[in-house]
Amino acid sequence: MSAVEHRYEVRSRQQRWSGRVFEVVTDEVTMPGGGTAARDIVRHVGAVAVVALDDAGQVVLIRQYRHAVGRHLWELPAGLMDVSGEDLAAAAARELAEEADLTAGRLDVLVDLHTSPGFTDEVVRVFLARDLADVPPEQRHERRDEEADLQVLRIDLDEAGGMVLA
Repeated sequence: MSAVEHRYEVRSRQQRWSGRVFEVVTDEVTMPGGGTAARDIVRHVGAVAVVALDDAGQVVLIRQYRHAVGRHLWELPAGLMDVSGEDLAAAAARELAEEADLTAGRLDVLVDLHTSPGFTDEVVRVFLARDLADVPPEQRHERRDEEADLQVLRIDLDEAGGMVLA
């Protein structure tokens, strides 16, 4: 049996930097035993990701350049919650259309992921998309910047799982 859980309270917050996607703050937080400690936090707008699974059991992956790691990565279609007031499912549908040129007849929540809870409050809601259809060519999103050379691939779900573990 565990002891009573300490309630960590924020005594003060100082904004260190603010941008379009995230801000950095330092919180002074109460600690067990009566003291306080400074904790730097990246406060993030949040994101969505989509496991788009077709009728053949293949999952859609995209290959996109990620400057923070200096290379291309295979990823799920995903994006930021950077449209004011946008619903999470609507954001997932938007990202699926923009990055993979697909629509989904069905979107279900799979999981909410805290990407790195030691220093950021970022949460990524992952959806399962089924009943996929192509976005008509004349309605497709014009890809720019890192998305300009984006590649789309469909592979067996088991192979995609192997890529994650490798």
